[in-house]
Parts: sequence; structure tokens; C-alpha cells
Amino acid sequence: MSYMSCALRAATPRHLPTPWRSPRPFSSVTGPTAKKSVPYQKTLKEEGSGSREPSQPPPPSAEVVVIGGGSLGCQTTYHLAKQGVTSVVLLERDLLTSGTTWHTAGLLWQLRPSDVEVELLAHTRDVVSRELPAETGLHTGWVENGGLFIASNKQRLDEYKRLMSLGKAYGVESYVLTPSQTKDLYPLMNIDDLYGTLYVPKDGTMDPAGTCSTLARAASARGAKIIENCPVTGIQVRTDDFGVKRVHAVETAHGTIQTPCVVNCAGVWARALGRLAGVHVPLVGMHHAYVVTERIEGIQNMPNVRDHDASVYLRLQGDALSVGGYESNPIFWEEVSEKFAFGLFDLDWDVFMQHIQGAVNRVPVLEKTGIKSTVCGPESFTADHKPLMGEAPEVRGFFLGCGFNSAGMMLGGGCGRELAHWIIHGRPEKDMYGYDIRRFHHSLTDNNRWIRERSHESYAKNYSVVFPHDEPLAGRNMRKDPLHEELLRQGCVFQERHGWERPGWFSPRGAAPVLDYDYYGAYGQKRHSDYTYNQLLGDEYTFDFPPHHDVIKNECLTCRNALALFDMSYFGKFYLVGPEATKAANWLFTADVSKAPGSTVYTCMLNKRGGVESDLTVSRISPGDPASPLAPTFEGDSYYLAIGGAVAQHNWSHITAVLQDMKLQCKLLDCSEELGMMSIQGPLSRVVLQEVLDTDLSNEAFPFSTHKLATAAGCKVRAMRLSFVGEMGWELHVPRADCVKVYQAVMQAGARHGITNAGYRAIDSLSIEKGYRHWHADLRPDDTPLEAGLAFTCKLKSSIPFLGREAVEAQKAKGIFRRLVCFTTEEKVPMFGLEAVWRDGKVVGHIRRADFGFAIDKTIAYGYIRDPEGGPVSLDFVKSGSYELERMGVTYPAQAHTKSPFDPDNKRVKGFY
Repeated sequence: MSYMSCALRAATPRHLPTPWRSPRPFSSVTGPTAKKSVPYQKTLKEEGSGSREPSQPPPPSAEVVVIGGGSLGCQTTYHLAKQGVTSVVLLERDLLTSGTTWHTAGLLWQLRPSDVEVELLAHTRDVVSRELPAETGLHTGWVENGGLFIASNKQRLDEYKRLMSLGKAYGVESYVLTPSQTKDLYPLMNIDDLYGTLYVPKDGTMDPAGTCSTLARAASARGAKIIENCPVTGIQVRTDDFGVKRVHAVETAHGTIQTPCVVNCAGVWARALGRLAGVHVPLVGMHHAYVVTERIEGIQNMPNVRDHDASVYLRLQGDALSVGGYESNPIFWEEVSEKFAFGLFDLDWDVFMQHIQGAVNRVPVLEKTGIKSTVCGPESFTADHKPLMGEAPEVRGFFLGCGFNSAGMMLGGGCGRELAHWIIHGRPEKDMYGYDIRRFHHSLTDNNRWIRERSHESYAKNYSVVFPHDEPLAGRNMRKDPLHEELLRQGCVFQERHGWERPGWFSPRGAAPVLDYDYYGAYGQKRHSDYTYNQLLGDEYTFDFPPHHDVIKNECLTCRNALALFDMSYFGKFYLVGPEATKAANWLFTADVSKAPGSTVYTCMLNKRGGVESDLTVSRISPGDPASPLAPTFEGDSYYLAIGGAVAQHNWSHITAVLQDMKLQCKLLDCSEELGMMSIQGPLSRVVLQEVLDTDLSNEAFPFSTHKLATAAGCKVRAMRLSFVGEMGWELHVPRADCVKVYQAVMQAGARHGITNAGYRAIDSLSIEKGYRHWHADLRPDDTPLEAGLAFTCKLKSSIPFLGREAVEAQKAKGIFRRLVCFTTEEKVPMFGLEAVWRDGKVVGHIRRADFGFAIDKTIAYGYIRDPEGGPVSLDFVKSGSYELERMGVTYPAQAHTKSPFDPDNKRVKGFY
């Protein structure tokens, strides 16, 4: 028998650091061995017949073919059938669960630092604990023993308090416990180094075999075909008459199934399956392990434990524990085997040792407890530790439901339902952008260096505190704009978005370059020493105001009082051109953009349900020089689209799909790399730019929301009078080769007027102060323009149809039952989103986005609120309530605003100061 104490003695005693500080030292001593077997009483391996023939013949055709019989495949098939798809087939090359699902720990924690994930987890819990047993009369293996999150420091407990506050908005019962209360709940726990804990009584565990077999039975009862022992050998993709690649059929070892829709739920094998269709699936396979102990007296009925600071979890397994976690040096599965079914690897004790130490420290009785078995199996991991879902940009009808980072059981129910809705209706019900494959730029999804580095870092930091302003160190410097080196020399601290390095803020301490990834010292890599960029990030690991708060304040107030230059070159810059470009623009955009050339319009794009897929600016342009990216030559009409760079791929894919579905004679051109973009904003912007540009910048000659070609420093530019910060200002869209010259000319002209560089941290503050929305924060695909206060962007007074118009009109007639509200607090406390909103003593919503407004000197927060009685949320309802915002369990009086608290009459952007 192996013992925990033996395993500990096998390695030199040491204090294990958290993964972002320094690497875990290695041990060269081989640890004890134990048999390889999962702790479940039943697996579907034992239930197999041993036959290699398919469990039933594949049909000649199907509406949807799901490939992969793990948690996601079974959940997606079940939800497709439940939502009315009568011809859905699930193909599994071996038996259900045989890939990665069969050995999973099956934990379900209800609270995560994301409102959408809380909703997804709630649905999974409902499916396994209530829905499936009611439908089938079978027990899925759900055990509700509760969950306990351990905090060894104040920052960690602050994070848990944030989760608790969010949970109140969703009715998730949770309690912050003192160390002594924790001891009462879990007598075997060592509390000497405890700061506190978060207890969620209705967390629990799932049984993979029980859950998946019950899902399969329920899906089959609704007409789905579950076919085991039926490996996929090919995917037929055909190009239609308009040049669009579409799924045509799935080839198997036992016949071909004609289908317009394939769902890739193949887990670790998803990348290979994607290649069959020419689709990039950015994930990697890694070894992921836990050990199962012998019987422990007194452990029965204890909650599951996550000790994030020790990077270890303790899962109740009857009268024993499963112990696992996330290490800083995981083993990559370099050669993914197609024959690997119900397989496990030998456990590498050197890699696993830190989890033993963390577990013994937390539950000391483990030191004298035997290790019954080891479970080390393959799992798939992604660049941001989030799943890959949605329709692939490369091939229509090819959907992803993979890359679940060892959380496929936990997220399976919620994600399976959303994926089914996505397939049937074209979009999910919830805001799934954080999981959508389109969140990654196409240049990254087949970049092996980026995928490997980012997946490693996301794995190693999985249990790290989620701080508001953290940035990755891996996979950086993939896309640099033309001003990158110039700004780096001036102290720019960059953020990473969509592969781009974009300015975050400017450090007075000088240059802080992002260095090549050092894997935190793992795999024999040398750690960077005196790494300024990493040190600046570490300084901001706080839920208080960051130490650079005053630096960002200076950038903001200089913009408000003089002027600032923002490098926004990472923006997506597309041209919509062609004979039917105006027809496309009228349908795509909520606002009327078919104005004369020279106009610029702020608008939204919606989905069929009226949800906001994007907000952007659209400029009507005239034909130009074919050699210039400022204005391409074209037949018909042309529109120039400027879109936030972090969501450029999402926008490109959305527009492309609409154009394909409508079969319009126009095309989308991407000039994002060819053009830079700098925004000069502030009351002195006109004075400075008038020295640089050769055109009249007066209100009469160059009014707000217009654009024209001009010359700056001898270079042709497109100047647009717009603002993302609520000040008078212009954007200069500049050919890449001319960006540095134009930038230097603006900075030179602005020097005597006090110009400053400013970054996106300042934009975040300035824009929330003015009430401008940020897509995927206070504006998402599950929000409508009416709810978000953007009705003015919709051409409802015209007769022009647009995508989502019917849904918006229906909502307008019925009433708005959810509304975005601006709040300010007199007390200067930092807020970051997820805070609960109280109205007259009842929770009515939560904060989506928050920041500090330096001009009004207050915390500003935006959140959607509902009427607890179920009525419409009118402006009178907003005004009549008494509000509080709950931050980390403490409530603060708040004032609700129906207009922006800064410049509510919108005078400054029009040049009236």
C-alpha cells in the first residue's frame, strides 16, 4: 500500500510557490506507485459487449451529427432532442465516456466570477439533480454534499466575498465562515493558516457514467440515435455557388451520413477531427491527475474542498477522498493516440507532489492514509481556460463543443443547452462570447506557439485569484501596431487583446517590455529576473484601488482639461463594398447609415432576437486610390467600419454569415493591419490638430459625426470627428507606414499645450463617466438596444427593415422588463463588476461594469435591474427606488441616474465648453 507520508518523504521538503511568482522545484526521487483505476463503482467500459460492430447502423442522413460521446456530446444530443430536433445522431468511436469523461472528478461548484457561468452551472445542476431523474426515473449519481473554498489570505477571501455578492443576485446560498466555524463544519481540517472560507451548501458531485448513460437514454426516448463503436473517418465539405464552404456529410467506418451540421465534441481528439474539415481547433492535450485515498474515518458527508492557494482540491468519494489540482509544470500529451479508450497514464509523482503536500497540510490525517489508486488521464486545455463553442469561421455548419479544461461535466448541461439553441436558431440564448471560437483571431487559432504557451499559463494559473487588471505573460507580441516601439520607449504598459499589444497605461518608470514566455521556470526554462512588466502586473494584484491609480487619474484629467492621444490602432477596420453594399448595410445596421459620403454613424448590429451583436461606427465613403488602404476602389457603394479590436473576429464572422445567408453581391475587406488609428481628444484638440491638418476643423466646416480625407505631416489620412471618451476630438486613420510620422507631428504640436499619451485604462474610466457602452461588458448579445438605453441607434421611425427589428418592435410594444441603470456612490470604493444591486431591500440585479470617474470624483457602476414583482422597468421605477450596491458583502448607498452623470447635455463632444 502507498501512503501519503511515503509520497512526501520521496521529495525534498519545500514551500511551494504560487505559479505566477516562481516555479515549482523538481524532485528526482521516484515516488510510490498505486494501481491505476477510477474510483467509480460503475464505468461504461464494464457494460460494453466487447463487440467492435456499431451498436446500430448509421442512418443515411441526419439533421445534426454530434461526434463524441462524452459529457458535452451527450448533453448536446439530449438538449437538441429536447428542443425538437427529431433527427440527431451521436457517434462515439468506442463506448460513451471512453475518452476523457469516464475518469473526471465530476465536481460542480455553483459560484464562478462570471454571471453567465453561474447561470450555466445552475442549469447543469438542475439537469442532473432534478430534470433527468424526473424524465427517466433513474439516478444520475448526483451527490449534494456542499462545497468549501479555502482562503489563506485577505485577497483570496475578498475574491470569495465577490462571489458571494454575485450569488445573491442568482439565489445561490453561500456563507463566509471564520476559521473556527470552518472547523465545526469540517473537523478534520487544519485551520492554523486559514483566513476564512466560503461555504456553498448545495454544491456537489456528479457521476460520469450515471449522468451520460441517463442522458443517452433520455435523448433516445426523444428519437435521437446513439451509435457506439462507430469511428468517424472523414467529413465532407462542399463549396456552394457563392464560394461558401459548408458541411455536407460525415464518413464513418460503417457508412456515410448526409448532414448539414456537425458538432465536434471530441475532447482531446477535437483538433484532429477539425482537421478533417479544414477547421482550426486551438487546444492541447495534457495529463491531468488525481489520487484516491483509502478509507478515512470521519470524512463521510464532508463538503468538497478547493484550496486555491495550495492549488489542490479534495473531493469526497464515499468514505475516502480524491486529491488533485493544477500544477505549474503539467505534462503535454504530445502524440494524441486515436486508439486511447478508457486509458490512463502512469502518474508522474514529481509533477504531482505539490498536491500531496497541499492536501496533507489542509487535512493532516492524510499523512497516515493509504493511496488506493491513481487516476492520470488526458484532458484538453485552451488558451484562456474557457471552452471552444459555436460555428467555426472556416466552414458553415461545423460547430465546436470542446476544450472544456476538465470542466466538461460541470459546464456540460448549461453549455449543451446553449449549443443546441445555437445550432437550431443560429445564436445561443445567453451571452456565450467568452466561449465562442470567434473570440480568437484567425491568425492565432493555428499558431502552435501561441496555443501551447497560453494553454500552459492558463492551466498553471487556474487556481490563481482573478484580479481585475491581470494580463497574460504567454503568447505575447503576436500582433504589434505601427506605434508599438514608439510608445514602448515612452513607458507604455501594454495589454493583450485579440493577439494585439494595445496601450493600457503609461508608467513614469520608463519602458516595460513584454519578454518571451519563460513558462514560470518549468521544463528547465530560466525564469526572467527583474522583469519590470511582470512586477507592474503584480503591483496591481489587489481588489483595492491599484497603486497606479493616480497615473491613470492624470491621463484622464489631462484629457478632460487639455488633450490626450490614444493609440487605437488595434481596432478592426473593414470595408463593406459592392453593388449591394447599401442593401447589406441597411439590413445589418440598426441606424440609417445610407447617408451621403462624409457621414459617420454610431450604430449597433443585432441578432434575430434583438440582442446586440456589436456596436461600431460606419462611415459612407467615396471611391479612392486603389493603392491606398484609406479608400479602396469599388463598384457600387462602400462603407468603412471601425470596430473594437478585441471583438474584430466576432464582427467579421457575424457580417460574413449574414452576407452569405442573404447571398448579396458585396464583400468585406479587412484593412486592420494596413491602417493605424490614433484618437486625439480634449478641449484643446482642435487647437493642436489645426496645426497638423490641412483642413478647417471648425464646427461649421467639420461638424461632429463626419469625416474627410486630409493631409497631416505630408501624409494622407482620414480624419473623423468622433469620441469614445466624451470630449471634442478627432480620430486619424493613417496608412501603417505613415503612423509614426503623423504621431510625432501631433505630439510636437501638442507639447506646449500639455498633451499626454493615454491608454485603455483611461478610456475605460472616461467612457463609463460619459455613459458610453462597452460591448461584452454592459452591452452583450443577450441585451437589446431598448434595455441598454440605445433606442436612438434604431431606425424605427423609418420603414427600412433591419436584422432584429421585429424583436425590438415587439419588446417596445410589450414593455422593457430589464433596464441598464447608471449608479454612483459617494463613498470612494473600487468596484469592478459582479456587485449585487439592492433596491428597497431586495436584490434586483448585479453590476456588469464599474470604474472610477475622476472628473466627477466618484465610483460609477452600470448594471441591469428587474422589478422583483415581474413588472416592466420604467424610468419612474428606476427613479423611485432607494439603492445600495453590495461589494464583498458590504453595502454602500448608491444614486441611480437616468442620464450620464458627466456632461448629460452632450455639449463637450460638439465643442461647447
